[in-house]
Amino acid sequence: MAITKTPVRMSNVPHTAPTIDQVGIEERVARIKTRSIKKETKVQGMKLALSMIDLTTLEGADTPHKVQQMCFKAMHLQDSLPGLPTVAAVCVYPSLVKVAKKALEGSPVKVASVSTAFPSGQAPRNVKIADTRFAVSEGADEIDMVISRGKFHNGDHNFVFDEIAAIKEACGDARLKVILETGELGTYDKVRLASDIAIAAGADFIKTSTGKINPAATMEVTLVMLHAIRDHYLRTGQMIAMKPAGGIRKSKEALHYLMMVKEELGPEWLDPHWFRFGASSLANDILMQLVKEATGQYQSADYFSVD
Repeated sequence: MAITKTPVRMSNVPHTAPTIDQVGIEERVARIKTRSIKKETKVQGMKLALSMIDLTTLEGADTPHKVQQMCFKAMHLQDSLPGLPTVAAVCVYPSLVKVAKKALEGSPVKVASVSTAFPSGQAPRNVKIADTRFAVSEGADEIDMVISRGKFHNGDHNFVFDEIAAIKEACGDARLKVILETGELGTYDKVRLASDIAIAAGADFIKTSTGKINPAATMEVTLVMLHAIRDHYLRTGQMIAMKPAGGIRKSKEALHYLMMVKEELGPEWLDPHWFRFGASSLANDILMQLVKEATGQYQSADYFSVD
């Protein structure tokens, strides 16, 4: 699938954002949720979902030891069941990137860092750029930024666009995930517009949420964002990645997300490079389900570390 570069300028945002059919979106998701996957296909789907998880710790009480423990888990899922993949990445604050990078040395697991005054985004642009550059200098492979929702709601879409473009430049070779915080946007129409702005400004991923606001990820807002990705691909040939984050806790939910991605975007997106889950607790549920499928018995949640 060919990937072409699109110049980064506000004029790349479609002049008329489509009006979202709320009933249609909700009916589509409701139909997907009625489906089930059985036996070997279910096991394959859960292993794929596991490989797409960004294990995350973003608390004020985070310590180097906690990050090291999470990194050990990220690399050693096979301790629970042989043949399991690693997760895609671990996500930490900029001050702990170097700790994670050292702990993950020699593994394929990426280090992601939040930046831009996460989770509120309420800081001057020069502070956000410095925050991003510091994380990258410490070894971050990926940056998860938040948009300025206040500016967005005030109608200053050029500000939001320019800020994303500036952070993208500060990322250098690191991939940029742009968090829309959909729970604060209010309508599907605004989610679509914010998605279009983020993509046009240079986002490598668009991401639903910080995990600090409710509601966080839902299949409905994810579907709206997938349509923005699809329409951009049809216009330009450029693939954009997607990351729903926050509130996805059960393997059954993850499988429904994967069905939706395959049907809306195609099987090319069923890869950790193009789709992620920001859902640490999801990893434990998948591990429990996989062990059950392999042994016929559920293990207690106490057998798995809590991130």
